[in-house]
Amino acid sequence: MDFHVYILYSATANKYYVGHTDNLERRLNEHNTGQTRYTTQNAADWKLVYSEGYNTRSEAMKREKEIKAKKSRKYIEWLVGSVS
Repeated sequence: MDFHVYILYSATANKYYVGHTDNLERRLNEHNTGQTRYTTQNAADWKLVYSEGYNTRSEAMKREKEIKAKKSRKYIEWLVGSVS
C-alpha cells in the first residue's frame, strides 16, 4: 500500500489526530518536531495508534474525510480498539 490513513494520540494533549500520508514514519516525525500546522501547539508526544493502507491518495483522502465527518471521539477510540 502506498498511502495510509493514520490516527495519532497525544497523552499530553489528550487528543487524537487523523490524517493521511505516503510515509508514516516521516509524518509522525513531522508531528513531533513541530513541522505541522495542527499538532504543533498541543504536544510533542504523538504516537501512531492506528493506520489503514490504500493504493491511491484519493482513496486515503476519502477515508480520512469519512473518519473526520463522524466528529466522534468514541468512533475513533472504537477504531483504535479494533486493532488491539
